[in-house]
Amino acid sequence: QVQLVESGGGLVQAGGSLRLSCADSGRTFSSNAMGWFRQAPGKEREFVAAINWSGGITRYADSVKGRFTISRDNAKNTVYLQMNSLAPEDTAVYSCAAARSSRLVVAMAAFGSWGQGTQVTVSS
Repeated sequence: QVQLVESGGGLVQAGGSLRLSCADSGRTFSSNAMGWFRQAPGKEREFVAAINWSGGITRYADSVKGRFTISRDNAKNTVYLQMNSLAPEDTAVYSCAAARSSRLVVAMAAFGSWGQGTQVTVSS
């Protein structure tokens, strides 16, 4: 069973950086594509970034392209989201998710396991 625990959220000023981590206690981490999603207050959850099983293929939402980087360390069962040049509109609860496939996917329905989320707040 996949259990995902996010960390690294917090309060940061606009223009700052944060690195989110998501540790997977399951035994199949290296077989799963992974993704990051976020949900701002009053808004629907949205796709942020995804990575395939090996880390060789990534995809980003247009709103974060060039500022965020997703990566993974299969030896540590951990996926990361490096967030640079943060803006107030990046404020949200960020959740990681494990896909049912090893191939890169971006649709929420393709992710079967979700973490609880970590709050990211960007002040102006």
